[in-house]
Amino acid sequence: MATFQQLKQNIGHAWEYLAEGWDSLTRRAANAITRFTTSETKDKHSDEEHKELANRNAGWGVMAAEVFDDDDRVIVRLEVPGMEKNEFDLQVIDDVLIVKGEKRIQRERTEGHYHVKECAYGRFERAIGLPDEVDSDKAQADYKNGILRIELPKSANKRRKRIKVEVS
Repeated sequence: MATFQQLKQNIGHAWEYLAEGWDSLTRRAANAITRFTTSETKDKHSDEEHKELANRNAGWGVMAAEVFDDDDRVIVRLEVPGMEKNEFDLQVIDDVLIVKGEKRIQRERTEGHYHVKECAYGRFERAIGLPDEVDSDKAQADYKNGILRIELPKSANKRRKRIKVEVS
């Protein structure tokens, strides 16, 4: 009976380690994973075709982002290909930059010798923690070649100050 008890105990430990690992992964990836949801937007395709394509591709995805912090500003770069400049909604709430948008579903089709090209998108929202307090009224954004670049000047009281120390 001792071996059955040990097996039961080892399975219990393995389950605890697995749960801890999952919790850790979820915490670390929470800001990198973006939820894509389907939209109510209609296109030239049938409702059934639209729903099938949208449902297959809705879910979680990774939207690559980089955050740079220098003396006077915070710069955020996101990879968001296939959008237009006016399709982004950017907000700063407390010390969090929120990027929202919506990608559209596209579809091509050739029946003879099959040529199918599908792109399925959806609404997305990404919250990015900022390392410092920023002046959102002076923020600037630029979108070029699928890269969204947001420059956020730091608040005057949060800017790093260089102090020259003279040694005697």
